[in-house]
Amino acid sequence: MDRHDAAAMPWEIPLAGDEVDHLVGSLDRLRATFRWKAEGLDAAGLSARLGVSAMTLGGLLKHLALVEDDVFACRLSDDPLGPTWDAYFARMTAPPADDWSFASAADEPPAVLYALYDGAVARSRVRLAAALAAGGLDQEVAMADDAGRHASLRRLLCDLLEEYGRHTGHADLLREAVDGRVGEDPPAYWVGA
Repeated sequence: MDRHDAAAMPWEIPLAGDEVDHLVGSLDRLRATFRWKAEGLDAAGLSARLGVSAMTLGGLLKHLALVEDDVFACRLSDDPLGPTWDAYFARMTAPPADDWSFASAADEPPAVLYALYDGAVARSRVRLAAALAAGGLDQEVAMADDAGRHASLRRLLCDLLEEYGRHTGHADLLREAVDGRVGEDPPAYWVGA
């Protein structure tokens, strides 16, 4: 099988494409690799830790779900996170700590964590496609610095690629510690989430 056969491995980045193809393709490849690293685990597998680190695959699922909605709702359009997150925040008696999404995942069943992540990615794909159709990578987004200068959609994509790069590396280590799963990309037969 050709390693670059998009029909067989839809997460593979195009060999030749424009900037949008490569940025979105890179993001989707990291999403697929991350999801493959996290897939099919029970609560014990999703809460396994390495050494003194508090990071878990379950925490990464919840954190990246929150990041997806933050980037493609709040930062892109200044929209609220949405009802999924409103339900979480409504139950809180104090503002969430910086590590809330990581730490609170221990209280969630695996099915909830997987659905949370998969739903956020699905919403992000729709929002990103609409934004690209409306104005391309150079358009200004809602996110701005203290001087009022707005970021571009390109910047949001680059920030999210960085976030996924870091956390997919964490997922590599965590999953290997759980059951020995290793690999750079999902195997060709993987169907995905």
